[in-house]
Amino acid sequence: MLKLSKLTDYAVVALVRLGQKSEVTTSPVLSRSTGIPEPTVAKVLKILATQGIVTSQRGARGGYRLAQPLEEISIAAVSPALDGPLSLTTCFVGGECDARATCGLGGQWDMVNAAIRHALSAITLADMKNHTVTDRLGGLHVPPVPDRPEATA
Repeated sequence: MLKLSKLTDYAVVALVRLGQKSEVTTSPVLSRSTGIPEPTVAKVLKILATQGIVTSQRGARGGYRLAQPLEEISIAAVSPALDGPLSLTTCFVGGECDARATCGLGGQWDMVNAAIRHALSAITLADMKNHTVTDRLGGLHVPPVPDRPEATA
């Protein structure tokens, strides 16, 4: 199963909330408004700052703000910042594979990885905020998961 990490999920929630604020915002304020534990928010923001997705400001009026508008930040930019490069299997160009000589599929997963990266690149944080992800994916309908509360970022 392809699954983004909980840190990536938290990062998207925190970034969307950060994008709704015009001023510099601290990790405790983001924690209170998102329900994500403050140490986790601080960790996520620190990582995102090293990747240039958010900027940090030190001092008494310090905190974080988005480096770009929500419309310019894709899920494909956020996920690798926290999870590393997207790869479904270790069988990709340059990857290690014990069965490379016998499986006959060498390099074929690269196309699948590229398709997923392309889809994630098409979805911005603004799409997540505005619930317009399906618009970006050509009307793709994803049925709701039963017994799962809706996200409220």
